[in-house]
Amino acid sequence: MASNDEIFKKIIAHAKEYGFIFQSSEIYDGLSAVYDYGQNGVELKNNIKDYWWRAMVRYHENIVGIDSAIFMHPTIWKASGHVDAFNDPMIDNKDSKKRYRADVLVEDHLAKLEEKINKEVEKAAKRFGNAFDEAQFRATNQRVLDNQAKVDEIKHRLYKGLENNDLADIKKLIEDCEIVCPISGSRNWTEVRQFNLMFSTQMGSISEDANTIYLRPETAQGIFVNFLNVMKTGRMKIPFGIAQIGKAFRNEIVARQFIFRMREFEQMEMQFFVRPGTELEWYEFWKQERLKWHLAMGLGEENYRFHNHEKLAHYANAAADIEFRFPFGFKELEGIHSRTDFDLAAHQKYSGKKITYFDPELNESYVPYVVETSIGLDRTFLALLGNAYTEEKLDDGSERVVMKLPPALAPVKAAVLPLVAKDGLPEKARQIMDTLKYDYNCQYEEKDSIGKRYRRQDAIGTPYCITVDHQTLEDNTVTIRERDSMKQDRIAISEISGIIAERMKMGEVRGKR
Repeated sequence: MASNDEIFKKIIAHAKEYGFIFQSSEIYDGLSAVYDYGQNGVELKNNIKDYWWRAMVRYHENIVGIDSAIFMHPTIWKASGHVDAFNDPMIDNKDSKKRYRADVLVEDHLAKLEEKINKEVEKAAKRFGNAFDEAQFRATNQRVLDNQAKVDEIKHRLYKGLENNDLADIKKLIEDCEIVCPISGSRNWTEVRQFNLMFSTQMGSISEDANTIYLRPETAQGIFVNFLNVMKTGRMKIPFGIAQIGKAFRNEIVARQFIFRMREFEQMEMQFFVRPGTELEWYEFWKQERLKWHLAMGLGEENYRFHNHEKLAHYANAAADIEFRFPFGFKELEGIHSRTDFDLAAHQKYSGKKITYFDPELNESYVPYVVETSIGLDRTFLALLGNAYTEEKLDDGSERVVMKLPPALAPVKAAVLPLVAKDGLPEKARQIMDTLKYDYNCQYEEKDSIGKRYRRQDAIGTPYCITVDHQTLEDNTVTIRERDSMKQDRIAISEISGIIAERMKMGEVRGKR
């Protein structure tokens, strides 16, 4: 059986071969950690955006969308804390010359210890069967207790070191844990140092007079600085939300795992403004609401989990990640944060403008608190891609690779295929194509055998193939083939659109509050 690493390599190769993702600037040997979305990738990406936008904006009457500029006044990033605090602790291995995030090295070590604990629990569960009491086992088994004590101590030291910017102790922690470089296997580490992740550039007609500005490292600040504009022009009443999809840029030194961590990426964020004192209630609401959205895609409940933050960002009073099981393990897919009034209060202070909401029920003005939901579009794309990639051995001994994408998100909804490229079949197939293309993204294809064409459509995740044959000319029926089961049915041409529409339904998230 192929390892997760081998499967991940196959997914990356498949993404290129079938027009999902290309290396940026590939003919110039590429640009590290920057990718382009191909013809099928952009369709899948747009479908994910649409699914998110409908769930967040269309189905909630009190949430509206904006599209703020990438360039913003540089003081915004001072107010938000990014100029002074948007750093990652970096460490180099002197033998492999590879650079790592120091905190990620420690977190990977912690994950191994936690895996040891989980294996002990699994072994005991098999041994004791129905009589197994997991809580009692975790509280009494010595090996579990010893490893848990190590985990607790390492976490305490890591979070304390990050909070106090004690880079020397973080390096000491890496040494004490005997963490080795994954490439060289050595412990020959440099000192840990901080690295700011923002890209800077100049704005101005003459470089000498130019002001330093930044490519935004997140989309949230564009929402916060437009709070008053949206509130007044939209006549919004608290609680209300502002949503946005847009590019963000981070000068990641350790950018790897394909499109999981990139220097140019896309976020789908919603900031929900609430009355102070109600933020934790709303935080819990949005945690569950967002998980419902993920589960409706049908990627398997077992592939998701919440990770509650023990170390909170300076602006938060509660934070959790929705993690997804990627081929390289559980990693963050979406963050839900209770940001308090940090952002609006900071912009009020730095801009000198009053940023408050008058609450008619309380008859008082206040700076609203914020609950944020922030999801990586590229990471969601990768989750779908990795989950969909399936290698199957068929009854006749042949093999196929099929992308079992949710039909509603699949790049192409139906392929229209004349059985042969003669006898009037292409003309009839074109008529069907011209009818369907106004409602669905479809492909017309007549080259190669019908079997090869089916395989190509399987490889990009097309839910239906419509085959036009000689019988079609006699009775206006076609063969419709379903992707996952490969089952074929004879149906009337008039039925095609309805069948596709039925399959496009997804467990829509229509939460109201």
